[in-house]
Amino acid sequence: MSGSNGTGAARGWGAGAEESPAAALRRRFPSFNDLQRRARRRVSRFAYDFVAGGVGDGAPNVAHNRAAMDAVRILPRYALDLSQVSTETEIFGRRYAAPVGVAPMGNIGMVWPRIDAILAAAAQKARIPYVSSTVANVGMEELARIAPDSFWFQLYGLPGDNHRLSFDLIKRAEAVGAHALAITLDVPMRQKRVHDIRNGLVLPFRYRPRTVLDIARAPFWALEMLRRGQPRFENMRKYVGENASIAELASFTQRHMTTGVTWEDIARFRDAWPRALVLKGLQHPADAEKAVALGIDGIWVSNHGGRQFDAAPASIDTVPAIAAAVGGRAKILFDGSIRSGLDVLRSLAVGADFCFAGRAFCYSVAALGEAGGDHAAAAFAEEIRTTFGQAGMRNVAEAAAATVLHPGAVRFDLDGNALGQEAPRARG
Repeated sequence: MSGSNGTGAARGWGAGAEESPAAALRRRFPSFNDLQRRARRRVSRFAYDFVAGGVGDGAPNVAHNRAAMDAVRILPRYALDLSQVSTETEIFGRRYAAPVGVAPMGNIGMVWPRIDAILAAAAQKARIPYVSSTVANVGMEELARIAPDSFWFQLYGLPGDNHRLSFDLIKRAEAVGAHALAITLDVPMRQKRVHDIRNGLVLPFRYRPRTVLDIARAPFWALEMLRRGQPRFENMRKYVGENASIAELASFTQRHMTTGVTWEDIARFRDAWPRALVLKGLQHPADAEKAVALGIDGIWVSNHGGRQFDAAPASIDTVPAIAAAVGGRAKILFDGSIRSGLDVLRSLAVGADFCFAGRAFCYSVAALGEAGGDHAAAAFAEEIRTTFGQAGMRNVAEAAAATVLHPGAVRFDLDGNALGQEAPRARG
């Protein structure tokens, strides 16, 4: 086979045969690991550490997510007609080009200015979902205009004044046409991230000697920040004032994002939201049962990318039990170290209906700037298609029925009590 995937002319055979700007980028950065390495060199250390790091001292849960993902094995099928491999899928009544979307990421404008808008535009072009964070650095109204066919909104509960601000954010998300609302549950308390403490992370930036040195070592990033300005929590501007400073917006966000939401709050949010409602961050099947009883449309299995609770199991290991508990009554969404098309296939095979990637998209923009969003989306699309074909899966339904060895899956009894990890087993 030639190296062409139809995006440019191929001259000869092999991975270097295709000639196009996109192909040149793929040769320079053939994997998301390559993009991460370039991102680390290109942006300031405190910004990179904010995205890459986990909770506590170091990032053991981040590494655990990756190791558990790598442990999932797929038994391929061969001698099949692969002329019509399709990655398209439907969720919540909308069709998307692939079973992967852009996960919500808060305050990533410190990694690259207007990265939220870059990723929203890439998602719209690629026909995949884009989930905007409550604490994005571009307002939801602008992002929804950029990505009208892809826009979802993620809500952090703001419990003060009986969730007055939470309900206003929900109304705004409905007004701009968000196709789904994802309520994040796995951040009930702020956790200590030692790397952020050591770096003196604060918004707006404070120019201590260490911060100045970090910035000086990242000249491209520094120039872009100077040109575009430091990140702001734009969704809060309505509540603070149109002329609010970066410091005022940051202080307001710090004061109001204090604790999580309760099941009673979730029931009220369900009544207020007319479209697909997702609970993000669930890891226990008993919680999934409660969610289904409240009429929730999607269970988003996640340990917040290893950023909240180091004792949590790897996200991929909790998917089978939750999928079994839900029994098709709600969609199963998943994030947790999605860095390739193979990771998407693994996630579908163990029980997820749809996947989301965060850091992979972020690293791509940090490494490549404006071109990074399209590059990441195209890489996922091509890798999912070729991985499906290599495994003998011609569509998402066949991927979901793949035979899989999942040694780390967590078992639960009928009451939802954890029984430990399963022995290696085959599913499918």
